[in-house]
Amino acid sequence: MTLHQTHKVGLFLLFTLFPTLTLAQETPSLSSGDTAWMLTSTALVLFMTIPGLSLFYAGMVRSKNVLSVLMQCFAITSLVTLLWMLYLYSLSFTNGGALNPVIGGLEKVFLKGLNKDVLSGTIPETVFMTFQMTFAIITPALIVGAFAERMKFSALLIFMTLWVTFVYGPVCHWVWGGGWLANYGVLDFAGGTVVHINAGMAGLVAALVLGRRKGFPHVAMPPHNLTLTVVGASMLWVGWFGFNAGSALKADGIAGMAMAVTQIATATAALSWMFSEWIIHGKPSVLGIASGAVAGLVAITPASGSAGPVGALIIGTAAGIVCFFAATKLKRAVGYDDSLDVFGVHAVGGIIGAILTGVCASTALGGTGFGAGNDTMLAQVFAQFIGVIATLSYTTILSFIFLKLIDLLIGLRVDEEQETQGLDMALHDERGYII
Repeated sequence: MTLHQTHKVGLFLLFTLFPTLTLAQETPSLSSGDTAWMLTSTALVLFMTIPGLSLFYAGMVRSKNVLSVLMQCFAITSLVTLLWMLYLYSLSFTNGGALNPVIGGLEKVFLKGLNKDVLSGTIPETVFMTFQMTFAIITPALIVGAFAERMKFSALLIFMTLWVTFVYGPVCHWVWGGGWLANYGVLDFAGGTVVHINAGMAGLVAALVLGRRKGFPHVAMPPHNLTLTVVGASMLWVGWFGFNAGSALKADGIAGMAMAVTQIATATAALSWMFSEWIIHGKPSVLGIASGAVAGLVAITPASGSAGPVGALIIGTAAGIVCFFAATKLKRAVGYDDSLDVFGVHAVGGIIGAILTGVCASTALGGTGFGAGNDTMLAQVFAQFIGVIATLSYTTILSFIFLKLIDLLIGLRVDEEQETQGLDMALHDERGYII
């Protein structure tokens, strides 16, 4: 064979194999490192609800209601797990065809087609599904704090079933499942809109529909065990690294930066709330610094994949100060009984974080840049504003309808005697403490 013929054979083999080689490069493959990180993140986010959020809330209610809050969080965890497996994962994360801007499809109901070999990017889809399940679990659990100490347990189960199906599922799809907010370029890396604004506004609606607790605001209702609250807040802080850094879905530089800005914003917000309270009321409180930390965690959530350290400092400072005034001054001025400040911390903190994401994503502030279709800070802030308004409006309307419907059918609120006795004994025939 001549040299010229050898070159021809070589070129033929090269072009014959090239499509195969290209296809092999494009086919996603399992990354054990990414998978290990996502397994860890999934456990951390579940840890945020039980025991983290459960203890955070349980310590803030009166002793006669401590078990009721723990029961609600535990039951919601179990309920949403089943709903996510049955149909919610499919509605949130599959293509809905003509309805895709609004909701996903049904091809993965009962987790059809998910087996150990199916991948989502570089991780098993079962891991991605379970990671997203933990977000769906904590979101309705957050709402519990707004109506603590007065809702029937049966009403809670019905409301949460309706709410995660018709509110959480669609909003999740809008942002993370390829829906209309994602196409609009809204940035929400880990759930400022999907989780916190969504839950916080639903909590305010629930507090208003149910009405104030007996004796509020004239009867003092201090937290019965701040030790539990601080332990719960500490668990939330640690678990939030899975929440934010895990949302990168990889063990990479984005996850590393998300972890860094989460820590910076949380610490900044804790101190901002503490100093605000110290100046206004003369003394810093343990509940205040813990609440400030949670406000910082909430506010950095949407920006954790796009902001840099300077952005985290800005967001944390704003969250600590504004959420302090929302949870104290605004609440007293308006007079609503949001038992554990779900609106003041989660809705307000989520709004601050969502809007400031449009600012802090700027490369001039060390961010990673704006979302698709938004080439200026003003355009990105406007997109964020649209996402906030859409979520606030949607969750307000549907939450109100569901609560009113349930109230009409079975009643939302325990009677006055049960409320006086406490939900632990009235609804569960148990006591949190032996007297």
